[in-house]
Amino acid sequence: MQLDPSAELKAFREDVRAFFERDYPQDLIEKLRAGMILDRADQVRNQQALQSRGWLAISWPKEHGGPGWDSAHRHVFEEEADRAGVPAIVPMAVIYVGPVIYTFGTEEQKRRWLPAILDSTHFWGQGYSEPEAGSDLASLRMTAERDGDHYVLNGSKIWTSYGHWADWIFCLARTSREARKQDGISFLCAEMSSPGISVHPIVSLDGVHHLNRIDFDNVRVPVSQRIGEEGKGWHYATFLLQGERLSYAHVARKREDVKLLRALAARLPGDDGRTLISTPLTAARIAKCEIDVETLGISVSRALAAGDAVSSAEVSALKIAATQTAQHITELFVELAGRGGAAFADRHRYDWHGTMPMVESFAPPAMAAYLFERAQTIYGGATEVQKNIIWRAIANR
Repeated sequence: MQLDPSAELKAFREDVRAFFERDYPQDLIEKLRAGMILDRADQVRNQQALQSRGWLAISWPKEHGGPGWDSAHRHVFEEEADRAGVPAIVPMAVIYVGPVIYTFGTEEQKRRWLPAILDSTHFWGQGYSEPEAGSDLASLRMTAERDGDHYVLNGSKIWTSYGHWADWIFCLARTSREARKQDGISFLCAEMSSPGISVHPIVSLDGVHHLNRIDFDNVRVPVSQRIGEEGKGWHYATFLLQGERLSYAHVARKREDVKLLRALAARLPGDDGRTLISTPLTAARIAKCEIDVETLGISVSRALAAGDAVSSAEVSALKIAATQTAQHITELFVELAGRGGAAFADRHRYDWHGTMPMVESFAPPAMAAYLFERAQTIYGGATEVQKNIIWRAIANR
């Protein structure tokens, strides 16, 4: 990637920064800064504000409704969005299934699904993990039996993020039994309003509902809603996961988090009466986080510049690095929060902090982030799975 930006790229950065400062809904940024939980209506406003400039699907080519940016422009945009504190989009439609649809879908599927993704009238859920097939995704047991022009789906999906918001869900289901467990899996899309689909909330430790179990009981899905060839779903899933794992980096957001860590450590007192930043161990750990974030940023820039040439092993290494860096940052926040991190807050309310004036306002969100980031070593492919991918790449050289 070109490290010395051109005049055009500098002007683009200024344009993006001005948009987030003047034209983007500031109340959404303030909600995040206040540690509040966003609802679906907030996310629709977030995504529609980005799409008002054609900046929602930043990795999509122009012919499918994206801006057609190169890696440098994408990198600048993501940096400015994270710097401004803009909410992350719900990724299942734009980042995950959208590229699968425009790469492998039929023309009718593209016309049907892509516009509704871009204008945020349809949200999507991801039906991958199952109660007995999480990290070992190829062991999934959900079945899709052919019945004329339909498949009949039976089984369960779990850890479905924002499945209760979804209008559609894309699923991996077994359409045949093959000797190799990765074969015989198909990529199917179902309307969440279909008879036989039921959504069961999973409320996490911080009291937030964003996960779900989705049950399928004789759900009929038209064959026309299968993406690509029957039995080739593993190939499409691998394509999707490559993009998903790159999306975890959020380098600029991590930079802002480390800045906040340093500011808090310079203000909060330690046991000896000095500020925490005066403690050599705390200062060293914050400095290590800064180094890790900058190293991650360089690696992500290289991967984006490589485009389709980036290897699965490189993407897996980035996923591990992004996961570990995020977890180290949240661990430090919890240590700075101290006992305040144990306070439970209903962060759906604007005035949640008024109910606990003796607690530092960063503390409950910090604990929630810490608990959430424990799962990053699992979702999107467990760290152990990523290490296996890297090992196979080395062994096959």
